[in-house]
Amino acid sequence: MSNIVYILLIVLLFVIIIILAMYNSLIRLYNSVKNAKADLDVCLNKRFDLIPNLVECVKGYSKYENTTLSDITELRSKYNNSKNLNVNEIDQMNNELNKFLVVVESYPELKANSQYLNLQNQLSEIETSLEEARKRYNFVTTRYNTKIETVPSNIVAGIFNFKRVELLTTEENKKESVKVEI
Repeated sequence: MSNIVYILLIVLLFVIIIILAMYNSLIRLYNSVKNAKADLDVCLNKRFDLIPNLVECVKGYSKYENTTLSDITELRSKYNNSKNLNVNEIDQMNNELNKFLVVVESYPELKANSQYLNLQNQLSEIETSLEEARKRYNFVTTRYNTKIETVPSNIVAGIFNFKRVELLTTEENKKESVKVEI
């Protein structure tokens, strides 16, 4: 009889160790998702810190649609105030910035200005970093989502209330070129 008790205790201990290992794995993945989102926020913050400089530079050369500037300014303020945007708000900010950049492309004399070229190079570097941050975010988020949806870790995820995390995606209508009329 005591052998059965020992066997049950060993099995119970083994199950507890497996549950703890799965829980720790889920926590590591969830923290990776949070870290990737923070990296994405850093890139967005750099981008939106650069925008006022771009806007001032462009103002000197052109008169462009005022709503584009006000939309960008409003989104930048919203970003600076919340620092915790959801995926749809990030996509909206990207769309507004793309409209702004399309407007800028309409002014060839602006492209020759050294200040503008420097700002454009900085923005290009930031956009590259942002693209990498988006890829990393989607990669770690996919790993996390897969972990919480597959057996047996989905049982532990359910017990400890781990939830799916939304991926960054591009809506079909945003895959087309942005058209801005001045």
